[in-house]
Amino acid sequence: QVRLVESGGGSVQAGGSLRLSCAISGYKYDSYCMGWFRQAPGKEREGVAAIDSDGDTDYADSVKDRFKITEDNANNILYLQMNSLTPEDTATYYCAAKTRGAAWVRPPLQSFEYNYWGQGTQVTVSS
Repeated sequence: QVRLVESGGGSVQAGGSLRLSCAISGYKYDSYCMGWFRQAPGKEREGVAAIDSDGDTDYADSVKDRFKITEDNANNILYLQMNSLTPEDTATYYCAAKTRGAAWVRPPLQSFEYNYWGQGTQVTVSS
């Protein structure tokens, strides 16, 4: 069992930055992926960034060069550094873990691949 708790959301003006954190507790797997997803009202949940246990990463095109996913393995915390935020980034952001299922070449950004989810943290970007 894995428990994920997000924090760090808030309101920021366009062009600003936020850093989201996800505290990970429970069983630690040797091979896994961690991802950040977001969902805006009326829209489907979309993958933003993912990292696997080897440190490989992948990003949605919409956030490449603006967002960075990192993991502090010593303290079991997943981060998402978000820079140059725009109103289009407004959404509830979720942390997720993939501990089973299909193997991967790159850490997946599809939500169905992930089997543990946090409760979400709201990010609001005003123009």
